[in-house]
Amino acid sequence: MRDSETLKTAVAAFAILFGFGIFAYFLPTLMMAAANISQALAVAVGVVFVLALFVLLWLRGRSQRKG
Repeated sequence: MRDSETLKTAVAAFAILFGFGIFAYFLPTLMMAAANISQALAVAVGVVFVLALFVLLWLRGRSQRKG
């Protein structure tokens, strides 16, 4: 049973890192496009990226502690 949990954890970690890696790769392009509309919007895009990463990891930690 421990191997199944380890596999689930590894898959979840890969999905999180892959998803945020793709988002981080396109983040400069997204920020430049948002800056054409508003500089504040470009800052908001960067802030949302950082906050989403922390919130996702926080929620993942909470679910790990409960289970």
